[in-house]
This record gives sequence, C-alpha cells and structure tokens, in this order.
Amino acid sequence: MTSEPKERKTPSAPRPKPSLLRRFTIRSIKVVAIILILEYLVLPQVAGAKKTLSLIQHLNFGYVGLALIAEIAALLSYAYLTMSVLPKQSLDLWTIFRIDMSSLALSHVIPAGTAGGTGLSIRLLVTKGIRATDAAFAIAVQGIGSAVVLNLLFWVALIISIPLWGFNAIYLSATIVGVLLFMFAGVLIIAFTRGEQHFTQISVRLFSKLPYLSEAKIESVLQHISERIRNLAADPPLLKRLLTWAIANWVLDAASLWIFLAAFGKFVNVDALLVSYGIANILAVIPITPAGLGVVEAALTTSLVGFGTPRGVAILGVISYRLINFWLPIPGGALAYLSLGLGTQTQDKKLQKPRKRLTATKLNPNIIVQELELPQEKKPPSQPS
Repeated sequence: MTSEPKERKTPSAPRPKPSLLRRFTIRSIKVVAIILILEYLVLPQVAGAKKTLSLIQHLNFGYVGLALIAEIAALLSYAYLTMSVLPKQSLDLWTIFRIDMSSLALSHVIPAGTAGGTGLSIRLLVTKGIRATDAAFAIAVQGIGSAVVLNLLFWVALIISIPLWGFNAIYLSATIVGVLLFMFAGVLIIAFTRGEQHFTQISVRLFSKLPYLSEAKIESVLQHISERIRNLAADPPLLKRLLTWAIANWVLDAASLWIFLAAFGKFVNVDALLVSYGIANILAVIPITPAGLGVVEAALTTSLVGFGTPRGVAILGVISYRLINFWLPIPGGALAYLSLGLGTQTQDKKLQKPRKRLTATKLNPNIIVQELELPQEKKPPSQPS
C-alpha cells in the first residue's frame, strides 16, 4: 500500500507588531486604570469602611460649594495671568479662559501632558490672531513664572514649618526639583538678555538643519523674544500683575484643598497645607503620569498625615479636591474647545465674504487693486522727445 503524501503546512505570515505609539497608549491606559482603582477603591478602604462612612455622613456641603468657587476663581486667575503676558487688548478674558481650559483638559488625558497642552495653547492663540512668537513667549513666561511662584510659596512655608514640625526627607526631593526649575529659568533669562548673540548662534547651529527652519527665521524669532523679555523687565507694573495673578492662582487652588479638608472636619494649619501642597505640585512636574495623576494624591495624603491630619480625612479630602482639580476640567475643557471651534468657523465665514466679492468682479485691474488695497504701479513720466 502506498502512503499518500502528507500535506505540507505553509508557514503563516508573521503577525505585524503593534506600533510603538499603540503600545505606549495601551500601557498608559493600564497605568491610569490602576491609579483610579487605587485612588477611588483601595484608599478609602485603607481609611476604614466605618470611619469613611461616618466622615461622608457628616460632610459639610456648604464647604464643598466654597471649595468649588475657590477652584473656579483659581482658573480665572490663571486666565488673567495669560492675558497679562499677551499683547494688550489682543483677546478678551472669556476667549483666553476657554483656551486655558482646553489645554488643561488635554494635559490631563495624555502622558507627559504638559507638552501637549502647551502646544494646543499656542495653536489656539495663533488661530485667534496672536503671532506665533507672541503666543510662544506668553505660554513660556506663564509656565516658568507660575513654577517660580509655586517654589517661592513652598520655600516660605517650609522655613516656617521646619522649626514647628521638624525636617522630613521628602522635603529634600521637592527642594532639588525646585532648585533645578529656578536654575533653568535663570539660564533662559540670561541667555535672552545678556548672552543673546551667543545664544542665537548656538540655536542657529542646532535648529537650522531642521525642515522649514531657516537661519533668518530662527534669528528673527529669538530677537523678538529677547525684545519682549527686555520690555517685560522694564515694566514694573506688568511684573506686579504677573506676580499677583500667579500667587492668586496657587493660593486659591490650595484654599480649595484646605476647604475640602475642613468639610470633613479637619482645619489644617496653613504652613502644613502649603508645604504638602508645594511638595505634591513640584513633584508633579516630573512627567510620569498625566498632570501628576497618582503622584499628587500620594504626596498630598502622605504629607498631610505626617502633619497630624487623620488618615481618613486626608484621603477623602484629597480625593474630593482632585475630583474638581483634575477630573472636572476634562469635560469642561472639551466643551471649551468645541466652543472655540465654532467661533473659528464663524470668523472664517466672515473672511470668505471679501474673497467671494473679489472673484465675482470682472477682471478689471483697477477694481482688483482697490479690493486688495494695494498701491498701483506708477508709470515713469514720459521724457520729451
């Protein structure tokens, strides 16, 4: 008997590996999901089920309303800070507030979100008529100035609290990050004011090889930024406004946290609150999770408990605060972005009207020149024969 030849199995084509962006997105979603489970399911259990239920039953809803008002006031202060660094009378407060909310929402949903939020802010400002260099300068000054003010508040509170509460090892890490931020801001200011020529040469060598960037364009942008920084330094009233709105933004946001803790029955000392708040927000600068998700909660809870706040009050107060500080701006920012898009479409329709009128006219050179507001070329006077 002859055996039939066995069919050879054709090797299956190798499955394509998922892209790096897809793998990174999947891992980021898993990390955020784990953080959410820990924050809203595990941490309340650590506080104790009976104690947690008792604290929630005695929650002061009047304080919750005050905390929400304080957070909204903090966001408005940030919008006023943005307005201060933009050219005068360029945009109204409502438009700037929506742009800030849009960028804040984006920074809360993507890993290393600060960079994405900054890019979105610049793009939206440009679509509203702000020059790209002015928009980049405004967002940079806003971010660096706000970080410097946060570190100053933290150091002042730290100096007050160390004699009262003693030194903690976590202070050192936050202080190191703050010093690095100060050094970075100082280097930029010196580079744009005193070492402008050398800084421009180095920047041209580094970035002129990139596509769409020429040496002349890089030099023009850097000169414009240097000029804006010198004008800012020579305007004490403007510097005062910047400092005032930056302080108001951080203080009001910290006040929202303080009120939430008070709503659960604990009035935390101001110095202890500012130290805990400063540690959490300085460590949130490290791009581990979107806007420090998980990092802020852990640092705040640990620091507040170390300052004598009951664990249950610290956990529930921080969770409630982050609900309106981190999560509420996401849907609010999405709505703000949609409203900005509708406004942009309306402006585009207005800009299309003169174009339609121009194409509808006959190809008469005089009419076209008049529509475009261009000067007509003058004919040279005829010389006498």
